[in-house]
Amino acid sequence: MSNSKNHDVLIIGSGGAGLSLALKLADHTTHVAVLSKFALTSSSTYYAQGGISAVFDAEDSIESHIDDTLDAGAGLCNPDIVRLTVTHGKKSIEWLRSQGVVFTEEQNNSGEVQLHLNREGGHSHRRVVHSADATGKAVSLSLIERAQEHPNIELLEHHSVIELITAPTADNAADKKVVGAYVLDTQKNQVKTMTARVVVLATGGANMSYIYSTNPHSSTGDGIALAWRAGCRVSNMEFMQFHPTCLYHPEARSFLISEALRGEGGKLVLADGSSFMQHFDPRGELAPRDIVARAIDHEMKKRGIDCVYLDISHKSADFIREHFPTIYQQCLEYDIDITQQPIPVVPAAHYTCGGVLTDSYARTDIKNLYAVGEVACTGLHGANRMASNSLLECLVFAERASEDILLNLPHIKPVNTVPDWDESKVSDSDEEVVVSHNWNELRHFMWDYVGIVRTDKRLSRAMNRVELLKKEIAEYYGNFRVTSDLLELRNLVIVAELIIRCAQQRKESRGLHYTLDYPDLDTSQPPQNTILKP
Repeated sequence: MSNSKNHDVLIIGSGGAGLSLALKLADHTTHVAVLSKFALTSSSTYYAQGGISAVFDAEDSIESHIDDTLDAGAGLCNPDIVRLTVTHGKKSIEWLRSQGVVFTEEQNNSGEVQLHLNREGGHSHRRVVHSADATGKAVSLSLIERAQEHPNIELLEHHSVIELITAPTADNAADKKVVGAYVLDTQKNQVKTMTARVVVLATGGANMSYIYSTNPHSSTGDGIALAWRAGCRVSNMEFMQFHPTCLYHPEARSFLISEALRGEGGKLVLADGSSFMQHFDPRGELAPRDIVARAIDHEMKKRGIDCVYLDISHKSADFIREHFPTIYQQCLEYDIDITQQPIPVVPAAHYTCGGVLTDSYARTDIKNLYAVGEVACTGLHGANRMASNSLLECLVFAERASEDILLNLPHIKPVNTVPDWDESKVSDSDEEVVVSHNWNELRHFMWDYVGIVRTDKRLSRAMNRVELLKKEIAEYYGNFRVTSDLLELRNLVIVAELIIRCAQQRKESRGLHYTLDYPDLDTSQPPQNTILKP
C-alpha cells in the first residue's frame, strides 16, 4: 500500500545541482525534499575530478572565458547564457567556500596565498579551481553535510522516480503543471505518492546509454525520460561527450584520468612513445575533447590497437603525487606507477550536452517543473562542453532556479490529493534476465552505432533495435511490478531513441556529432539546435 506526503519543493537528484538548490531554498521555505536514487554520494558530482572554471587570474578575463566556451561549443552556444554563466563564476566559488569546500591553494611570488588554478582542454588560461584531483568529492561531501544539518531539508536515499504527476493548469486546460511524482522506495519496495508545489529535475546525464562510461551507475537519463514522457521538449541529444582518457585495464571499472594531467604537460603517445596529437590539432593535447577523442579513436582503429597512452612521467614524482593523488593511488592499485610509466587510456561516454530544454531560470515547458545541471539543455555547452564548465553550470542555474522558485512559490497553491499508484493488475517478475539482457544489448549497440563516429546506416540499425526493445520493455513494464533496474532500462531506451533521432536530423558534422556521411559543417545556413517535441 502506498503512502502520500506533501512538499513545498521536491528535488530529484542529490548531486551538485540538487543539493546547491536545496540549500539556497531551505532558509526561505519550510520543506524541501531531496531524492537520491542510490546513496547520496552516487551522483556524478561526487566522481568529478578536474574542477570548476572561473576567472581568478589577473591575466585572464571574463571575455576570454566566454570566447573559449563559444569556440568549444562549435557555433551552438547561446551567447547570453554563456555570459550569464561565466560572470557568476567567482561568486559561485565563494559560495562553495562558504559551505565548507576547501580548494587547493598556493603561494604566489609575493608570498600571498591564492587559489591554485589548473588549465584544461579548450581553455586559453589557467582558470580551473580545484581540490587536488577530487574536486567533486570535496564539493559533494560538504554540501551533503550542510544539507543533513538543515532542519528544512529531508534527504531520502534509495528513492527512484517512476513518473511525474501532472495536471491541467487553471488558466488553460491544454497546458500542464507538475504536482508531484510517483516514487519507488527501493529499500521498502513501496511506491509512494509525493505531491509538491514545485518539482526540480537534477538527475544528471544519460551516459550509461553506452557500454563504456566514466559515469556512476546512476546516470541513466532518468530526468530526461521523465520530462519527455510528461510533455517537455528536449534538445541537442546528439551531442554526447566522450572523455578522451579513461583508464584501460581489464580489472578496472572505467576510471576517469583527469584532463588536468594534459593541462600539466601530459602527452598522448602510442606504445612506442611517439606522439600523435600534433597531426590533428595545433593545440595538441589541449584541443577540445571532441577532437582529442576522435584522434584517439582514429589511431586505435587505424592501427588495430586496444588503447593509447597518457604519459606524465617526465614530471617529478613529488609533483605528480601532490597534484594527482587520487589518480596516482588508483593506478597503483593496478600496478601502474604513473611517476615512471604511461597510463593506458581509451575514450568513454562522459557528459550529456543536450537534455531537457530550459530557459535562463531553469524553467521547462511544464509549469512549476525545473531542470538544473546535466539533465538540462541551457544553451551553455552548444555542440561540445568545455572542460570544467559543468559544475559551474550546476551552481549558477541552481542559483537562478532558486530565485524564480522563491519568487513564485507564495503564489502556488498546495496540491490537492492525487490518485495513488495502481499496481493491482501486475505481479512480481519471474524473468529478471529480460532486464539485464536488454540493458546489455542497448548499451552495446549504442556504442557500436551511435558512438564517437557515426553513419546514416549505423544510426538506422540502432533505431531498428530501439524500436524492438521499446516493445519488449513496454510489455514487461505493463505486466510486472516496477524495480529500480526496470525503471532505468525503461528510461534508457527512451534516451537512446532521443539521441538517435537527434543524430539523424543533423546532416553535418559539428562538435561532438561526427558522421562519415556528412564530414563537414553545413555552412549553407546559420547553426541550428536540434529540438524534439513529444
